[in-house]
Amino acid sequence: MFGIGMPELIIILVIILIIFGAGKLPEIGGALGKGIKNFKKATTEPKEIDVPPSSNKTDDDEK
Repeated sequence: MFGIGMPELIIILVIILIIFGAGKLPEIGGALGKGIKNFKKATTEPKEIDVPPSSNKTDDDEK
């Protein structure tokens, strides 16, 4: 699709490993997975209508 093969992916992963270090990779992977999961959930769920609760005040209550 973008012409990214296995050698290019390995180079990208090595650069990421150098920048973030081995200790941060599980945290980054987990955060990325949660983000993708939330994005998929938001695109597949039906839209929710946010309706504020109605107030039953009369003109006498406001005075």
